Amino acid sequence: MKLTILETGRPPQAIRDDWPHYPQMFEQLISPHLPGLTCESIPVMDEVDFPELNALDAILVTGSAAGVYEDHPWMEPLFDFIRQAGAARVPQIGVCFGHQAIAAAMGARVEKSDKGWGLGRHVYEVCEKPGWMTGLTRDTFSLGVSHQDQVLSLPEGARLIAASDFTPYAVLDYGDVPAISFQGHPEFSAGFCCALYNVRRGTAFSPARVDEACDSLETPVDNELVGQWMANFLLGQRQQT
Repeated sequence: MKLTILETGRPPQAIRDDWPHYPQMFEQLISPHLPGLTCESIPVMDEVDFPELNALDAILVTGSAAGVYEDHPWMEPLFDFIRQAGAARVPQIGVCFGHQAIAAAMGARVEKSDKGWGLGRHVYEVCEKPGWMTGLTRDTFSLGVSHQDQVLSLPEGARLIAASDFTPYAVLDYGDVPAISFQGHPEFSAGFCCALYNVRRGTAFSPARVDEACDSLETPVDNELVGQWMANFLLGQRQQT
């Protein structure tokens, strides 16, 4: 299977040379659970052409510093591509901005939250367990986060899979449209999260807030488990075709 990763953002310039870019992070996350997976990256934020849908096995939309409500030349083409992929039944996964972009393309309301920034380790309550969500022996899971935008309504036909008080629409399954999306970052290690927060130490975030967020990530998160879920979803979709 080939996973086409739509790169919608990059790590901040200050730490860009110290860490893999987002497509590489996702390949490292998913490939151990999906033997034979190959990945290609399309930097859509550079206004390149979108690939032909009939040549794609599956799509993943990465995180980004952009907001879905911002006026970027690549934003509306991205939404159109997501809708076309849904109509063509090409499986899609979205993470953080990708979560918001798929939800917005499917009709959800996405805005900058009045709750402010979510940082550190967030715990989500599971509302429903679809078939791809295997290996979870409790009713919660956790991921590192970095976001202030949020999905604020459920797209028509979608199911709410997980939520928290801070993030009421944290994981979605889009039902008849073969797509799932996550607000948290399973591709981010604790080290990368802390590097990301420290870029804004003393500006957007107080030193105490950064320290608190980094301390919370000393408790393990469920990146590997969510990587397995993504692989399960992709395998399940391939078996249906």
